[in-house]
Amino acid sequence: MIEAPTINQIKPMNRLKIFLFILFTTGLLCTLAGQKVFAQHQLKGMHPQQQIDFVKKQLKDKKEPYLSAYKALLIQADSALLVTQHAVEDFSIPGFYADKETHRRTSRALQVDGFSAYSCALAYQLSGKTKYADKAVYFLNAWASVNKKYSELDGSLVMSYSGTTLMISADLLKGYKRWQPKDVTQFKWWTKNVFRAAANSIRYRNNNSGDWSRLASILADTYLEDQEDMQQNIILIKKDVFDKIAADGHLVEEVKRQGKGIWYTYFSLAPLTASSWIIYNQTGENLFEASRDGASFKKALDYLLYYNQHPKEWKFFKNPDTGSIHTITGFWPANLLEAMNGIYPSQQFDDFLAPYRPIMYTTHDYAWTFPTLMPLRLNGYQ
Repeated sequence: MIEAPTINQIKPMNRLKIFLFILFTTGLLCTLAGQKVFAQHQLKGMHPQQQIDFVKKQLKDKKEPYLSAYKALLIQADSALLVTQHAVEDFSIPGFYADKETHRRTSRALQVDGFSAYSCALAYQLSGKTKYADKAVYFLNAWASVNKKYSELDGSLVMSYSGTTLMISADLLKGYKRWQPKDVTQFKWWTKNVFRAAANSIRYRNNNSGDWSRLASILADTYLEDQEDMQQNIILIKKDVFDKIAADGHLVEEVKRQGKGIWYTYFSLAPLTASSWIIYNQTGENLFEASRDGASFKKALDYLLYYNQHPKEWKFFKNPDTGSIHTITGFWPANLLEAMNGIYPSQQFDDFLAPYRPIMYTTHDYAWTFPTLMPLRLNGYQ
């Protein structure tokens, strides 16, 4: 049997080579381990890390329209620093068409707090200032500790289309050291047992309600890193997306809403496209290029823009409501089209949007909230 030589039996030069090899491999392993830990904190939801890094570079170089959009964000975030939370134990929202006034009033608690949290969380990511992160955490902790349930006809729906802000905020604050572990644990419990439960209770609907609930659920899945539930949402979206979009671009279920048909077309496309964006960031699957029998997201967006500009030609109802800079719920569909202009660059979109930049959508429903500041790209922001 041949015995291995002891270290003292190895020539000095060879000892040095062995030492350097061990040093190099140990350092390499440590580096790779560090990269793995870093990768675990990379954002892959509504605002992927590459997007954050891209915007930071534009701001450093003082490029427009990013600089103006960032200043507009900071105005909102600084205002949010003065807001006191409005969390309620029972998020009870009556059906809109049964009691519009109460519906609007009771929805406002989540809409104000959610937008405030989102503004601050995004301001923190772009500025690094902990005062913004701390305030965002304040709103997240409030809802996670106070809110125990949702009720009445529209409780689940409003939680889905307004509460998206809290999920996006939580994702932006993942790994934030001053968010206490016990509070993070409580927020995860609320996300799973209240927020996502509300969303999943209506995600099988075939209209805008289902679209918003699936977006809400996907955002929760992203934060919770729940790939199993995310796959369920992806299956649902892919199963019926082209049952919703007709070959000419109109949305089959939404045009039935009489004078609100154009609004509901926007109200369905916003969460559909936002879900597709997160699916792309999470899985690499690109639904923006998908089509069936001529139907596609781009066809639907073109259709929406055209009839928002030419409502007299809308064949489904006379004098339909259209979105404008003065619309009470925010300037739709400008926020959606600004976001989608990064996916489908269009001169028509640009002509419509240019006078209004930077575009920010501050009320009611939150899929595309800061579209000028946070552009979409499918090329890795190269």
